[in-house]
Amino acid sequence: MSDGIWGYQPTAGHTAGTDLIGYKVEATDGTIGKVDKHSDEVGSAYLVVDTGVWIFGKHVMLPAGTVRTMDSAERKIHVELTKEQIKNSPEFDKDRHAGDAQYHDQLGGYYGGHRPL
Repeated sequence: MSDGIWGYQPTAGHTAGTDLIGYKVEATDGTIGKVDKHSDEVGSAYLVVDTGVWIFGKHVMLPAGTVRTMDSAERKIHVELTKEQIKNSPEFDKDRHAGDAQYHDQLGGYYGGHRPL
């Protein structure tokens, strides 16, 4: 079961409690970075991805609902977004992410508009 954009899809292969820090994150058109932080909180699950040098070290927060699949053997997470969509996403705001409904609505609106239904 998923919690919309803020929950992992049942087909993603996510197991609650798995440490995802350091996993490579793959957009639909290539690698975008590595997981720097994550949360499995019900209704508020996310990944914070360090995009590295390809967009000048930007950190982005990806709602768990954008995750298509996970490969724990290869330590990779595949998301249903392109590099361009992630590049144009709102930058991660470390001071607002926890418990800020308005920030979650802003991110959910951006990413929800880019997810296949």
